[in-house]
Amino acid sequence: MGIFNIFDLFKASSSDRSPWGDFFFEPVSVRSVSGMRVSADSAMRLAAVYACVRILSETMASLPLVVYRARKDGGKDRITDHWLYRVLGKKPNRYQNPFEWREMLQGHLALRGNAFCQILANGRGEITELIPIHPDRVRMELLTEGDYRYRIQNQAGHELVLPRGEVWHLRGLSSDGLMGHSPIELSRESLGIALAAQDYGARFFNNDAKPTGGWIEFPGNFKDAEAKRVFRESYQAAQSGSNRGKVLVLENGMKFHEVGVTNKDAQFLELRKFQITDIARLFRVPPHMIADLDRATFSNIEQQSLEFVMHTMTPWAERWEASIEADLMLDGDELEVEFDFANLMRGDAASRSAYYQSGIQNGWLTRNEARVAENLNPLQGLDQPLRPLNMVEEEDAEEAEQEVETTDSAPVEQETSLRFRKLVQSNAARLARRIAKKGSLGANETDLIAQAFALQASQVSAWAQQQTQPFEEDALAASLIQLGMNT
Repeated sequence: MGIFNIFDLFKASSSDRSPWGDFFFEPVSVRSVSGMRVSADSAMRLAAVYACVRILSETMASLPLVVYRARKDGGKDRITDHWLYRVLGKKPNRYQNPFEWREMLQGHLALRGNAFCQILANGRGEITELIPIHPDRVRMELLTEGDYRYRIQNQAGHELVLPRGEVWHLRGLSSDGLMGHSPIELSRESLGIALAAQDYGARFFNNDAKPTGGWIEFPGNFKDAEAKRVFRESYQAAQSGSNRGKVLVLENGMKFHEVGVTNKDAQFLELRKFQITDIARLFRVPPHMIADLDRATFSNIEQQSLEFVMHTMTPWAERWEASIEADLMLDGDELEVEFDFANLMRGDAASRSAYYQSGIQNGWLTRNEARVAENLNPLQGLDQPLRPLNMVEEEDAEEAEQEVETTDSAPVEQETSLRFRKLVQSNAARLARRIAKKGSLGANETDLIAQAFALQASQVSAWAQQQTQPFEEDALAASLIQLGMNT
């Protein structure tokens, strides 16, 4: 008898740790204690896992990517003619569009904790393509000098060795800074229970919704073991396959007893619901987003959606942005990358209207900026911020208070005249300061003068034609005082 025939005498199983068992020939990391094989691909059989991965991937792929250069005054200038924007925002590679590319990489991150792209560059060092690589075909190899490289096995079975500078590596949570942890591997026991419950449910309904079999009571004795075996096999053949559900006929006083716990006793449905919540917790996705509305109300769904943006998608976006700026930009590129969450934070129409109204009335948002935010074309004449007439700058307010105090000490019979003069002087000084600082006398300034002194537009236009440039603040103030006192 040959050696292979000897091994055939034994029944190998995943729990058999003998030399002929298959325990040591199967990666332990993919099999849970429940006996289910758990991997990134098998976990996608669970609807909750697929829904969570799809939500994360599609949300990340749908965020607008902005490349900008920071200004000294704190503003940002958007850049659309740089090679980095063309690669990340227009055409990452010859096979995919930006949505498909980001969706795939985010899916790799969510399931396997790592995402890889091969970097193709031109002679100037500018990246021309980012070719995605499946994480299951990548192996990191540490070198003696402390560096590392990547061994990649392509679909044809050939191995490609790439240095660290030719691979863009997006990492999830990592304990060594080299490879990210796979969420599926870390949670394989929980996912194994979910897969086992799902398979059990399928078998349960495939068996006419009968969870277990039973046993047969026989008052007599079988002649031998062979007779017992023949009876058992004939009974099973008569009640399985196309014969399932047919009337059972027993002889010689035999009685059938059904045994086993019910699904209610095993809390099957409760377990299935708990697994959905557990999977949502694993991916940090609000349960209502994967259609689990048991604990959702109309009052908290909006808040949960905002928390999804702040606590789930923002960390993923920060991970992408930091990796892009650290690994894909050249040393001379003083650019920054940002994912725009404005569309996810828009809110309903009433909230947006209140937001725009507050910004426009308080002067920190122009009317054209509000139109652009609503995907409307800007209109001519709506680029200037508005300033409420009942509000002045702090310096002018202090001057007005001092003038009011001085006016209060004047005789009663001259109080009205003095207060009017002081107000005219205060308004004249403020308007002169604005005109001198701007260096021009435009339509906005003439409107302010007319409103401040209650004049007709024609009167202010005639006064403006008499003024000479360059504008001097003192001369303008004196002229404005004279104009205001003549009203």
